[in-house]
Amino acid sequence: MKQGLGVAMVAVTMGLAACSGRTEAPEAKSMTPQRTNYVEVALTSDLFAKLTDKERAMVSILIDACREMDGIFWREGYGDKEVLLASITDPELRRFAEINYGPWDRLNANAPFLPDVGDKPKGAGYYPADMTKEEFDAALATSPALKSPYTIVQLDPQRNLVAVPFHEAFAGEVQRAAGKLREAAAFAEDPGLRNYLELRAKALLDDFYQSSDLAWMDMKQNGVDVVIGPIENYEDQLFGIKTTHEGYVLLKDREWSARLAKYAKFLPELQRGLPVPPEYKKEMPGTNSDLNAYDAVYYAGDCNAGSKTIAINLPNDEQVQLEKGTRRLQLKNAMRAKFDKILVPIADRLIATDERSHVKFDAFFENVMFHEVAHGLGIKNTINGKGAVRAALKEQAGALEEGKADVLGLYMVAKLKEKGELGQSDMTDNFVTFLAGLFRSIRFGATEAHGRANLAQFMFFQQMGAFTRDTATGTYRVDLPKMQAAMNALSEKILKLQGDGDYDGVVAFLPKKGEMDQTLAADLARLASADIPTDVVFKQGIDVLEGAGK
Repeated sequence: MKQGLGVAMVAVTMGLAACSGRTEAPEAKSMTPQRTNYVEVALTSDLFAKLTDKERAMVSILIDACREMDGIFWREGYGDKEVLLASITDPELRRFAEINYGPWDRLNANAPFLPDVGDKPKGAGYYPADMTKEEFDAALATSPALKSPYTIVQLDPQRNLVAVPFHEAFAGEVQRAAGKLREAAAFAEDPGLRNYLELRAKALLDDFYQSSDLAWMDMKQNGVDVVIGPIENYEDQLFGIKTTHEGYVLLKDREWSARLAKYAKFLPELQRGLPVPPEYKKEMPGTNSDLNAYDAVYYAGDCNAGSKTIAINLPNDEQVQLEKGTRRLQLKNAMRAKFDKILVPIADRLIATDERSHVKFDAFFENVMFHEVAHGLGIKNTINGKGAVRAALKEQAGALEEGKADVLGLYMVAKLKEKGELGQSDMTDNFVTFLAGLFRSIRFGATEAHGRANLAQFMFFQQMGAFTRDTATGTYRVDLPKMQAAMNALSEKILKLQGDGDYDGVVAFLPKKGEMDQTLAADLARLASADIPTDVVFKQGIDVLEGAGK
């Protein structure tokens, strides 16, 4: 029987003491109380029972491989996990530190919740704490590897900046993970999966990931999947360069995937129709993209810290994207848990009574699904010689890209509905569910890419009158024509910012820490006072999977 929608709520008390200077792990003492709620979800899947004996063995081994990513991410995001946790005597506070992979609340703008901790370094654990941007830029001339996504930056005895490859900095962890991937490959009955696991193991040991990314794109028939390694760059708030380690173990839902397979073929047509001048849509996305539904059965590292991912769009390598597209993985069981336990309660308080019936899981699934597909639309390289969009926009690139995917995903839903490809429903469900989703994601905080992106969208749609707020009830109502117009206008704005590589324009567009109007802040506070959880925390592992079927 499928479990996975557990309802036990974890209420955690945290502090907001902000002190200067990072010292050794602190002892938790007095704190300013604040409630942050997580719903504990048993991460199970009825697909697990349908696996072969070899596939179940693979799942167990792949979970072991992903656990190694946890250890690396602790070092990337904070430092010594054991010293920190041993210093905290309050069990609830210790659990909160585990959820956040450190002493900073990821859903509250990385506010420290332990005394004497100080602000989280913008460069996390990737750079010396006292390094300046000027020092880094000066050292690049003689050590270009400092800018590699797969190195950490350290000081040698002469205070020179040196680049240490991930496979050296985290040698023990990656060697153990690579061994587990090779062990799993021996059980893989699908040749494509076996090839990917072997290449990914090699990549963990040499930090050359493109071959394994290409192999991941080529495999089509496997029912068990794993995403593992250094992938996203959100943790590096200094330059947006360094990638963080994470791991997912996934089971393919073949029935749901068959429903989604047809949409990738529309990508070139949708790209041509983007509401932007031709030079901003001249790149054609690959049509080999996969769009599939999965149940997630294990999260580790970056994807397990704070807010949990419910959909994946990878690889991030632009060359692979242009050659083969991307794979879009919808994590159906995690998505359903967030819809039922978070989005619906938010809508019950912030959406107008007569519009709440439009908040539907199918619309939520479509919005999230096409968010991931939309990462493949638009432009990857600037039109004015500034190089790749990601490089030109630096640490601002991630949040703007998430905003682009949100609004272009909505645009794609609208266009496909016009073509009759998404059934008979109109856009009302999607627009109202999208608005409720903005409230959900804004709560992720000003330092999280999706949170910043959603606040920027909320402010833009508000300025264009896409929704109104009833002051008597404190609820919001969508204006459908104005929402459609705002969707097109925001699509054009973001695509131009990316295509122009307009760093200053992006800084002006994206909200900064604390930039939220009082009315919205008060409405979000109402959600907190009602104990509506901000996110989920997983009870997971092979024991949870095997126990679910008993």
